[in-house]
This record gives sequence, structure tokens and C-alpha cells, in this order.
Amino acid sequence: MNPPTPSASILSPLWLAVLAAPLIAGCGGAAPDAKPPSAELTVAAAADLQFALPELVSLFRQEHSEVTVKTIFGSSSKIYSQASNQAPFDVVMFANLEFAKRLIEEGRAEADSYFAYARGQIVVWVPAKSPIAVEEQGMDSLLHPSVRKIAIANPRHAPYGMAAEAAMKHFGVTDRVQDRLVLAENIAQAAHFVESGAADVGVIALALAIAPGLKDKGRYWLVPLDAYPPIDQAGVILSRTGNRAAAQAWRSMVLDPRGREVLRRYGFLVPGE
Repeated sequence: MNPPTPSASILSPLWLAVLAAPLIAGCGGAAPDAKPPSAELTVAAAADLQFALPELVSLFRQEHSEVTVKTIFGSSSKIYSQASNQAPFDVVMFANLEFAKRLIEEGRAEADSYFAYARGQIVVWVPAKSPIAVEEQGMDSLLHPSVRKIAIANPRHAPYGMAAEAAMKHFGVTDRVQDRLVLAENIAQAAHFVESGAADVGVIALALAIAPGLKDKGRYWLVPLDAYPPIDQAGVILSRTGNRAAAQAWRSMVLDPRGREVLRRYGFLVPGE
């Protein structure tokens, strides 16, 4: 089954480079007589991790150079659906811990492989040249006269969309913006809609707003944590993996201080802090 990604016809070169194909870490040239990697690990992850995960891959391969790591991104519900239908994933990392728990309940992952790794945050994000003073206007930025389209992830299946919907309700703007909402397949596509000009403002992941390639293209206001339910993120190792040792090493790396520091730099809150 192909990984869920936004339609290529609407993507700018930046997003094509990020989303068009799975990342294969450590694929530099090797000598003709070099031994092939002893293991291959496929990590399917929520779209908010698409910039942080390459750094985690690089960190992982510093100690596990024999493992080739492939990453696949999509909405948490799509990743869950694929994992439930025997997609060839080894590790799955969701933006909603409930999906990880479901896989355990269904017998598709072992309970002791569960790992809570982060809590996501949302921001109201506008292009750098927008007339909206988002830093001062906050959620009221959605009501600015210049706003015709507002991008959020689809709340029916994307945790960040659910959070955006809850935050708009918390600030009492839902009824005034409902007819201007543009629903994206996942949070990365919501960010792309704003970056490309298809939307004037978006409620997106902080992890994307501060990522290289986007941080200079927009401005944001951090939505208070009490305005929406926690976006607690967790992963599991799938029972059907043929690379359990590599998968367990990946889990340990994400949870160790170096992995947590990578996540923290991308705006995630890490467990215990």
C-alpha cells in the first residue's frame, strides 16, 4: 500500500522534496565489495514529524550504521489503517496515542513496545508578508478582513485538526470561520496550503512552523495549551516486524536524552517536562 501523501499537483518544489518519496537514510555510495546493510527498518510516522525524523534517523545511524532506515509520513488515522492492514512497517509513531493503544488491543503490537515520546503544540500561522499581526491578534487573526481561506488538518482523522477545532471553539470563533475552512489530509498539507498561498492563515503544528525551510516563511502565535486537548504522541513496534532488534534500538534512541533533545528543538514537549 502506498504511503498517504498530498496530491503532487498542488505541491511546491520544497514540499515535493519532502513528501514525494520515503526518506532512505545512509544511502551514500559504497565500495563494490562492501557488504549490504544487515537490516532495514521502516518507520511510519505522523506528518508533524517530517522534519524532526530525518535528524532522528541521522542520530540513530551514528550507532547503527548497518541499518537502513526508511520513513513514511501521513495522518495518524491513515498510518493506523495501513498498519492494521499488514503494511510492511516495523515501527509506527502516531500524533494520537489512542492509535498505538488500539494496535496493542488488536494484537498487532506488544504492550511492552509502547512508548510515549512527545506532546505536540499548535500555532496560528500566517505568511511572513501577511498584513495580519498574528503575534498580537492571536486566534482573532482568523477574523481578519484579508482572510478568505483558513487551513487546518481534517478533524475527522487528524489529531492536529481536532486540536485546531477545539481551540477555535475555545476562543469562540468557530461559527464565524466555518465557511472559510480548508481541510487538509494531514498537518503537513495544511502548512503547505498556507505556504503556497492556497490559504491565508492556518492552524498548524509548531514543529512545522519552526522547521528549516518554513521558519523564515511565516510568523505565528502559540495557542495556549489549555485551549485544546493534549496532543499526546506515542508509538509501538509492530508484532510482525522482522527487525525487532533494530526496532527496539530505534525506540530506545527516541526516548534517550539525545532523541528527546531533537524533539524538543522542534517544539515538542517531552514526557516528564
